[in-house]
Amino acid sequence: QDPRGDLHEVTTMLVEAGWPLRQHATYGDSIALIMDVFEQVAEEQGQFAPRWAIDHAETVRDEELERIKALGGGIAIQDRMAFAGEYFVDRYGAEAAVEAPPVRKMLDMGIPVGAGTDGTRVSSYNPWPSLYWLTTGKTVGGLQLWDQENILTREEALDIFTAGSAWFSQEEDVKGTISEG
Repeated sequence: QDPRGDLHEVTTMLVEAGWPLRQHATYGDSIALIMDVFEQVAEEQGQFAPRWAIDHAETVRDEELERIKALGGGIAIQDRMAFAGEYFVDRYGAEAAVEAPPVRKMLDMGIPVGAGTDGTRVSSYNPWPSLYWLTTGKTVGGLQLWDQENILTREEALDIFTAGSAWFSQEEDVKGTISEG
């Protein structure tokens, strides 16, 4: 088994075909390995995939955020912390949950960010628990995870949930806003 080699092979095929790609990763260490491969493929191909993304990124570190931005990627966050934040705190501690994921930092860096529910496999497709989490930093059980610096305004939360998510499918000009036309 060669996860790095497998990722390199698949990523190379997608880049050669000009397809976008998304890689699910929660942990900073995993994202660092993924970025090693993505940067290698970009160097080998002289280009990289359009509108590529890391999904989740709860424990992404500043170094990986810089690398994602430099390679033109985005981050699609899901509301797992709204539903499982208590488990995260039990495992990693309350301090680690303060910006898990560091959405404010992502936005301030200019990284495209989309928000969602991760479908019905792990949570509800209902957007309201996600929006509650993004605007309060609390789990549905009421546990305060985020500090004030990571909490989004209602407008910011709605924007990344709608137009922000449309970026990933290259449809931000036709989806994600309530506007004339």
